[in-house]
Amino acid sequence: MILLTNNEGTLGVPTTARMLSEGAHALDSIEAGIRIIEADPSVRTVGRGGWPNLLCEMELDACMMDGTTLRSGAVGALQGYLHPVSVAREIMHRLPHELLVGQGAARFAHEIGAEPADNLIPDSKRAWQQWFDHQVPDAIKRAWPDAPLAELCRHAIDPEVGRDTTVFLAHDQAGDICSGTSTSGWGWKYPGRLGDSPIVGAGSYADTRYGAAACTGAGEMTIRCCTARSIVLYMKQGASVADAVREAVEDMRALKGGLISRVTIHAIDTKGNHKTVAVNGAGDNKYWLWEGQGDPRLLPAEPIVITSVATRPTTTTPYTRP
Repeated sequence: MILLTNNEGTLGVPTTARMLSEGAHALDSIEAGIRIIEADPSVRTVGRGGWPNLLCEMELDACMMDGTTLRSGAVGALQGYLHPVSVAREIMHRLPHELLVGQGAARFAHEIGAEPADNLIPDSKRAWQQWFDHQVPDAIKRAWPDAPLAELCRHAIDPEVGRDTTVFLAHDQAGDICSGTSTSGWGWKYPGRLGDSPIVGAGSYADTRYGAAACTGAGEMTIRCCTARSIVLYMKQGASVADAVREAVEDMRALKGGLISRVTIHAIDTKGNHKTVAVNGAGDNKYWLWEGQGDPRLLPAEPIVITSVATRPTTTTPYTRP
């Protein structure tokens, strides 16, 4: 057995590891761990307490994948519900679809009796209001909310606290490999923006025959490279998990234009091996590893620099087109 998750998975690691040790299925274990993170406002980029979009609306994304059946369930831009990861799992079980977004995702969540919630906590509203008051031009304020937003989404960041999506990869006692992700996405994003988290093959992918991978950070990069699926495919072709991750990093070197920032890649194979690297990381990225016994360990990700692009944008130094 093995469990791999990023630092944002801290709150859920003990529960997921315990359930795996007790023989629970990887999907059940992952879902239980992620639900804890989604409900805790101290994790500022997942679930309740995450950062809102440009209109100060909370839009949540999540995905679960069963590596044995290759079925997945995902939600994007879900508003008004506490646990997008559970809604995503129910899509897998109840629908012939793999992904629901926006109003359709919310309709489905209501239909299945998912727990409703106002995920915008006062501190997130405070940070958004401070940005709005000091960074939005007066002409746009006067037209708000029916104002052009394209230039404002250059301010898309994790305000004040820069953290990530949470990702879980698990190999259970029965041999099944599964993945799960959940996020509120970028703060100050354009309404309706989807990152890689709900996109199977970009933000996560699991295949019990070979392994699994999941990514955090600038999802625009992993969408363009289909990073998670590529890693599993490289393993299918015979690469070790470490070599597969390095090949995926090499793929990112081909990116030109658009957003090029930082990505942390997590991967496991079928033999209990793993690899975690921080692409353009500053050396402070951490991840949790549990190998079937004892306590989970917090370890440093290997930093790999692929570009000299300047540091990530802030509300006063927004992203600019190349």
